[in-house]
Amino acid sequence: MYSELYAAWLRETENSGLQPLPADFYARVEDYLKRIETATQTEDKNTLKATLLEREHRNVHLMVRELLRTRRKKLLKTLGSQQKLPADMLTNEEAEIFAGLLQFTEAYRRFARGLLREQTTEPKQEPIPRKRVTLRFLKAIPAIVGSDMKTYGPFKAEDVGSVPPENAEILVKKGLAQIVEVS
Repeated sequence: MYSELYAAWLRETENSGLQPLPADFYARVEDYLKRIETATQTEDKNTLKATLLEREHRNVHLMVRELLRTRRKKLLKTLGSQQKLPADMLTNEEAEIFAGLLQFTEAYRRFARGLLREQTTEPKQEPIPRKRVTLRFLKAIPAIVGSDMKTYGPFKAEDVGSVPPENAEILVKKGLAQIVEVS
C-alpha cells in the first residue's frame, strides 16, 4: 500500500489536473494506517523495526495530508470553473462530497439569479449588445468567466473563439491568444 500511496501522491503533486484514484483508495489507506499503528504499539520501542514503523507512519501521514490538500484545491477549482469531473477520477468519499457541493453551488446560483431579478423595481431594459473580440488561442486555457459573467471555453491551442473585449485584452497581453481580424 505504501508504494501505491507514494505513486498517487507523486502523480497528484506533479500534475496540474486531478489524477484518478481507485474508488476505495481512502478506505484502504485508513486500514493501512490502522495496521501500522497496531504494529507500532505491539513492537518494543527500542527496536529497529519500531523505529522504521514510526517513520513509515509519519511519512504516510505527511503524504496523505498533502494528497488531500492538493486534491481539495483541484476539486474546488473545478467546481468554481463549472467544469464536470468524470466519476472515475474521484474516490467514493470525494464523489459524495462533490455531489453535495455541486448541489449547493447550483442552489446558490439559482438563489442569486432570483434575488437579483426580484430587486429590480425599474422596468426591464433590453441589454445593450456588447461587441466580442475574435481570438486565435496560442495555448490551451481552461474555461473562463468573462466580464459579462458568461463562461467561455475551455480553449485548446489553435482554437478560434470570441470573448468580451476586456477578457481579450488580458489574454493577448499574457500571450495566450492573438486577435483575429474579421473582414
